[in-house]
Amino acid sequence: MTAIKHALQRDIFTPNDERLLSIVNVCKAGKKKKNCFLCATVTTERPVQVKMVKVKKSDKGDFYKRQIAWALRDLAVVDAKDAIKENPEFDLHFEKIYKWVASSTAEKNAFISCIWKLNQRYLRKKIDFVNVSSQLLEELPKVTEESVPSGENQSVTGGDEEVVDVYQELNAREEQDIEIMMEGCECAISNAEAFAERLSRELQVLDGNHMDLAKGHIKALQEGDLASSRGIEACTNAADALLQCMNVALRPGHDMLLAVKQQQQRFSDLREQFARRLASHLNNVFVQQGHDQSSTLAQHSVELALPNHHPFHRDLLRYAKLMEWLKSTDYGKYEGLTKNYMDYLSRLYEREIKDFFEVAKIKMTGTTKESKKFATLPRKESAVKQETESLHGSSGKLTGSTSSLNKLSVQSSGNRRSQSSSLLDMGNMSASDLDVADRTKFDKIFEQVLSELEPLCLAEQDFISKFFKLQQHQSMPGTMTEAEDLDGGTFSRQHNAGVPPPVSSEKDMIRQMMIKIFRCIEPELNNLIALGDKIDSFNSLYMLVKMSHHVWTAQNVDPASFLSTTLGNVLVTVKRNFDKCISNQIRQMEEVKISKKSKVGILPFVAEFEEFAGLAESIFKNAERRGDLDKAYTKLIRGVFVNVEKVANESQKTPRDVVMMENFHHIFATLSRLKISCLEAEKKEAKQKYTDHLQSYVIYSLGQPLEKLNHFFEGVEARVAQGIREEEVSYQLAFNKQELRKVIKEYPGKEVKKGLDNLYKKVDKHLCEEENLLQVVWHSMQDEFIRQYKHFEGLIARCYPGSGVTMEFTIQDILDYCSSIAQSH
Repeated sequence: MTAIKHALQRDIFTPNDERLLSIVNVCKAGKKKKNCFLCATVTTERPVQVKMVKVKKSDKGDFYKRQIAWALRDLAVVDAKDAIKENPEFDLHFEKIYKWVASSTAEKNAFISCIWKLNQRYLRKKIDFVNVSSQLLEELPKVTEESVPSGENQSVTGGDEEVVDVYQELNAREEQDIEIMMEGCECAISNAEAFAERLSRELQVLDGNHMDLAKGHIKALQEGDLASSRGIEACTNAADALLQCMNVALRPGHDMLLAVKQQQQRFSDLREQFARRLASHLNNVFVQQGHDQSSTLAQHSVELALPNHHPFHRDLLRYAKLMEWLKSTDYGKYEGLTKNYMDYLSRLYEREIKDFFEVAKIKMTGTTKESKKFATLPRKESAVKQETESLHGSSGKLTGSTSSLNKLSVQSSGNRRSQSSSLLDMGNMSASDLDVADRTKFDKIFEQVLSELEPLCLAEQDFISKFFKLQQHQSMPGTMTEAEDLDGGTFSRQHNAGVPPPVSSEKDMIRQMMIKIFRCIEPELNNLIALGDKIDSFNSLYMLVKMSHHVWTAQNVDPASFLSTTLGNVLVTVKRNFDKCISNQIRQMEEVKISKKSKVGILPFVAEFEEFAGLAESIFKNAERRGDLDKAYTKLIRGVFVNVEKVANESQKTPRDVVMMENFHHIFATLSRLKISCLEAEKKEAKQKYTDHLQSYVIYSLGQPLEKLNHFFEGVEARVAQGIREEEVSYQLAFNKQELRKVIKEYPGKEVKKGLDNLYKKVDKHLCEEENLLQVVWHSMQDEFIRQYKHFEGLIARCYPGSGVTMEFTIQDILDYCSSIAQSH
């Protein structure tokens, strides 16, 4: 606005011998926004005429033009709409009513105040001011013509007090300055009028630079209340006004004027004084807010919830504009405040986060010592003072309370597994020891921890960006400029203290501040992950899914944020633990030892693969890291296949075919039930192995009940294979009709049933109850026995035609025997 006022004075009002006193940027109420300026002016010649002029930019927008002017004496009413609430609208009643909307309430109020003062000084007719705050209508001393030596010396400065110029003799320094100015102007001697006009123009420009700071602003900078909202607003406005005064563009040579130098020095002193006062106050706020926050730690710790810092952030954000001012005017103090904020908040957050994680560990391990819940009491006033002084000092350190629970002993009773335990260990544990409720409880606690940390970090990062006026970009790269020392006072090698950093470095500053403030999060998370893994190795599945989801969410918000980077680092640890868990299971499979005195049954690692797969499918449903599970499945199933075969080959008590048949049947059933798409090929392979070894076992076992008969017909088939015709086999001495009848008589129905009964008992001893394959195997043996019976009958018919020799039992007898035996057992 200062630059616009200067341009309007120069281009529009100086040529018309007018002085611009106040300006407001307005648009007409209720219409499409077309901005213009209302200007309050007075003439520089007597008698003084007071006008209100409407000015707007040309259509091309390259210069301003005067549109319409009203005499102030024609103004009847000024309606400010609301004397209490801030409202940018106001009405001016001339012959018609003009309704305006100012760009800001502050501009409107300043303009109305100027109109009121002009009315008091120059007009006999008093304007009616409606809905105007009494604070804007200050009584001023009357100005009479007798009190003014010359009409052209009278001026109104737009808000403070009337300035009356009185003749004063030049001193030696001023005479010297005028001579220097005359030497620099060719027309100074030859054309005194032109020289005077030039000096007048430059004086007007110097006046228009607004190097005067209102007394109210000076008072706010020196004594303004930095604790109240109204006081903060007053100090903010005063600081902005001071900055505008200090940034006034001076023409060449103006900076050499003694008055300008003195004013600049006053501004510099004011700035330094206010910056020091602001920094001290904010340091105190950091300390006090931290102590107020500490009083809620005990309650939040019990609830497994992190304290909400929103009230703290909300209160501090009132100072955001002042921090921006400090950043642009005194970067050294701004940087010092930034460091002190990190120093104190890092200790506050460390107390909160460590207490929070200790409660999470207690809840995970089932510790019942609920009475020892980190009762963090507010410290005495002297402690607050001590910390305040340490923040202001160069080497002082704040002392934070340490966590009251330093170590947790993990229970090693039967209901917990160590990290070194494997899937095999679970076979010796009761279902109640490792029920779903325990794992669900861990999952909820771990999710609660991540869900509390995520908004905490995002809220703090957002606050840092707004309060310290730092840039945030979601597309910023993952790399950053390494800080020389996060615990020290420097942020980056790219800039020196006292010099604002470039935008790219500001993005690094956000990350570095977050790293310093939340430096304990990553190690605490890693400790919690190690504990969860120690409690139950299956917890790595829950942690991988939960952590992956939170990393994915954080990366969608900002892939290079502190939260995204930290969770990504922790995810690497979780994935490493998950891989270690899989590797341990395979190693334990390879080291399994089977008892020589008992039957094998379903191998422990086969049963545990089923549990692992069932649990994993429920955990990884719609998970982002499904690919990791599929790779683990492939490694585990190959390990299971290889080691089932290894155990089967080494088994002494249980036949190899039984070990293979039962375990691959279990694997096939598991894969069929879970429908794991990446293991379709392994499912088919498991079915084939089960079928092959079932058939092999049945054939091998059935040779024993009719052993002599089997040997006889094997001899018959051998003779036929040697070239003897089938109908001539009976002429062989060892295989004649009499020998055949002799062998057949050894297997009457009673003996056959007895043999089958013994076979059933033997199979029953081989097979395990949990897989429930006895009836399947027995039915297969019945079918195989009938097939062999039919084969023997065929050989008798072909090799002993017309002999009348038949078996002493029928197929129906076999069916009855098998059914009776199965029912009796």
